[in-house]
Amino acid sequence: MDPAVIGGVAFAATVLVGLLLFFWWKRRNRSSISDALSAISIKRLEDVLVPNGMGGEIHLEHLLLTKRGILVINIKRYEGIIFASDRMDQWTAIGSSGRSTFHNPLANLYDRVAAVRELVRDVEVAGFLVFPSQADFSKGRPADVRLPEDLLNDYAMPDKTDLRSLTEAFEPQWERIREAVRPASA
Repeated sequence: MDPAVIGGVAFAATVLVGLLLFFWWKRRNRSSISDALSAISIKRLEDVLVPNGMGGEIHLEHLLLTKRGILVINIKRYEGIIFASDRMDQWTAIGSSGRSTFHNPLANLYDRVAAVRELVRDVEVAGFLVFPSQADFSKGRPADVRLPEDLLNDYAMPDKTDLRSLTEAFEPQWERIREAVRPASA
């Protein structure tokens, strides 16, 4: 067989294996966040609009009922080294795909948490920005930023007895939320 043909086939096979590994790696990162959200949520709503308290609506990516109350989750898919703080206007991610800057997303998160708190004033409502496990905040991580493993540690699912009583206790507030929201994609 011609060495040029063998080289071309080898190159194509290498590219194909590389692409398969890349897509597997991307899927693994998505599933780790999704798996963590599924593991900690008693009930869950995704991609919904909630009244913002000023006559409008605000978009929620993920709204979870957990053992500690309600969580508003915004996912940020930046990986690599992340330079971020509560007071920085711009955050920076430096990873395999290069450098990117983005506006500090905490203010938007706090608006979402406030909108949910307006609906259920007698339940703890917290909000977090969740980054993939591959995000490195070695220079400092804002208080309301979490990795999937942090969520699993802090919001592990309770045992069945506690789960049943928590579900009953939170049901009226969760129903109030369900009645107030509408799908964002409608």
